Amino acid sequence: MPVVRTEKSTETMTLTFVAEFDHPPGEVWQVWADPRRLQRWWGPPTWPATVDRFEFEPGGAVRYHMTGPDGTKAHGWWQITDVREPARLEFDDGFAGDDGEPVDPEDITHITVGLEPAGAGTRMTTVATFRSARQLERLVEMGMEEGMRLAMGQIDEVLAGR
Repeated sequence: MPVVRTEKSTETMTLTFVAEFDHPPGEVWQVWADPRRLQRWWGPPTWPATVDRFEFEPGGAVRYHMTGPDGTKAHGWWQITDVREPARLEFDDGFAGDDGEPVDPEDITHITVGLEPAGAGTRMTTVATFRSARQLERLVEMGMEEGMRLAMGQIDEVLAGR
């Protein structure tokens, strides 16, 4: 599994994932920049994602939904805040209604993704910053930590073209 470390900090209100891949940063970047690749891993294996809207640029909107084993749909949104190919991506993430639009635009998690060379491969550090320790704990209780670990565990298959 590519996730080599996770760290939860209520002091800094962050949840950090460090993953390593046997591919250069430019290839790993594409799992974020290509909506068809993104939807192959964004979401745990039993909750696959479908990208409904994809504007991969600062100020751009991403809308997606994940479909559970029983057909239940969970909608989410991103607002892209920074794109520095192939090294850095930042976006705000939140829950969306059935229309794909934010349920509560203030209930966001800010995500920062950093890609850096690590030997012949890439180290991807993803930091989710929460508005409060309470929000962090609520999302961890909802399964965010395990869900992200499982989701990132699918990236190797995407990179291998399977």
